[in-house]
Amino acid sequence: MRPLILRHSLSLDGYGAPPEGVPDDSFAEYDEDEEFVAHMAGVLGSAGVHAMGATAYRQMAGHWPFQDGPEAEAMNRIPKVVFSRSPIDTPWETTTVCSGDLATEIAALKAQDGGPILAHGGVRFAQALVREGLVDEYHLLISPVAHGGGGQLFTGFTKLKLVDVKSFPRGNLALTYQPAS
Repeated sequence: MRPLILRHSLSLDGYGAPPEGVPDDSFAEYDEDEEFVAHMAGVLGSAGVHAMGATAYRQMAGHWPFQDGPEAEAMNRIPKVVFSRSPIDTPWETTTVCSGDLATEIAALKAQDGGPILAHGGVRFAQALVREGLVDEYHLLISPVAHGGGGQLFTGFTKLKLVDVKSFPRGNLALTYQPAS
């Protein structure tokens, strides 16, 4: 079975979504960090499928098809699965919509051959994956910003085991965790 890897950005104070009034791109300390961009291109390119909720899909479908570079190539080439209970337009090539039970749909994806399922996007989708116990590995990207509030990735007790730490010149961190037994 292939694993589900949750890739999510967090502020230094642990928020997975900024509070109202703070732009969504407040995590964008990544932009001019060439080492971090190369790291992310490797993570994105290792996926067998990109999974996301409807809101993240709409944002990414309006961005990645119009970009160049290794990150864009990985996002555009690799199939996408969007989870939505409502009908959604899918203008981005290689997109499939799943509208059934999240745990059932993820189990079916895990049973398929191929590289890992890389889940990204909105904090509500990420919270649902965590709450259902569907995450096999967490790739948490920490930006050198503090939000002081916002949406939390973890809404209940979650014990994790640190597997890897990478630091980057502009203050970004890439932390890899697995669920602790």
